[in-house]
Amino acid sequence: MPRSRINGNFIDKTFSIVANILLRIIPTTSGEKEAFTYYRDGMSAQSEGNYAEALQNYYEAMRLEIDPYDRSYILYNIGLIHTSNGEHTKALEYYFWALERNPFLPQAFNNMAVICHYRGEQAIRQGDSEIAEAWFDQAAEYWKQAIALTPGNYIEAQNWLKITGRS
Repeated sequence: MPRSRINGNFIDKTFSIVANILLRIIPTTSGEKEAFTYYRDGMSAQSEGNYAEALQNYYEAMRLEIDPYDRSYILYNIGLIHTSNGEHTKALEYYFWALERNPFLPQAFNNMAVICHYRGEQAIRQGDSEIAEAWFDQAAEYWKQAIALTPGNYIEAQNWLKITGRS
């Protein structure tokens, strides 16, 4: 049974009802509807921490979805799962792919910056300040892009940029 039919909590049910209504009234092809159903089921599984199931749904949605903008969000969510699993290299790849299709995803830039900052901190712990600085510089570039897209967000990143002289 599709996940959309077995959601247990109120928010998931509400989202599913609204999504189903929109799918009926907005003119879309059957492939687009099927892609959205997989995407929706992937989001539901992801919110419950069922990452393997979410990935299966996202990959199926990617197979069906042709719109670059919609694909960017699928790729972004796949990146989130890899980030959660500590697979930072894979996560960065998916965030890059998402941004290739939609360069206006500040959250992808932010997540890439967070990963780079984390790697910089790891390099410091390993005693490699030169590598750490390179990672921190890359984090700064990504945060600048995220902030440029949404100036009121990422206040901590803005403060870090100022404190470290990278703004």
